[in-house]
Amino acid sequence: MNSKIEQLIEEIEDYIDSCKFKPLSSTIIMVNKEEIEELLRELKMKTPDEIKRYQKIISNKEAILNDARQKADALINEATIHTNELVNEHEIMQQAYAKANEIVTLATRQAQSILDAATMQANDFKAQALQYMDDSLGSLEEIVTNAMNDASAHYENLLNSMNSYKELIQSNRAQLYPVDALEEVAEAENAASDAGQTT
Repeated sequence: MNSKIEQLIEEIEDYIDSCKFKPLSSTIIMVNKEEIEELLRELKMKTPDEIKRYQKIISNKEAILNDARQKADALINEATIHTNELVNEHEIMQQAYAKANEIVTLATRQAQSILDAATMQANDFKAQALQYMDDSLGSLEEIVTNAMNDASAHYENLLNSMNSYKELIQSNRAQLYPVDALEEVAEAENAASDAGQTT
């Protein structure tokens, strides 16, 4: 079963896959800014809930260890009670000591085994939770990076297009008045200006 973050990441991936490519490009796509921002905003809202869920899994480590300690204490108590019963039986005193030591040793081994297994399981839960969060955040980082790269490429293409239009406009203006014609126009403007001053 996928988590809410995984579902949102899949929705973002599906949305990106559904976007149309920019004309004359096989790598740059056109995205709806409001739709991608809404998906990212929803992903941002869901992330804390997922982190809390995995923190709860990690916190269960303490409950597992407590349960293991309780079972170990129960085994040791049972062994102690059994030992006392054996010791109280005077006719089998020596056997009681031997049996008691055997039971205590076995109980201690079993308790340690339970504690070791619980610790390994808790550490495994923690490692899985951390790995999952790292993978999810890595996917989110990749999506944001791609979006930033696409935006940068669009901006650069826009500037290049505007520079081309500017150069074309300047060239067209230059063709309207050749150099000689420009000088004549300037002389006529100066003459008109002088005539205006003398009158």
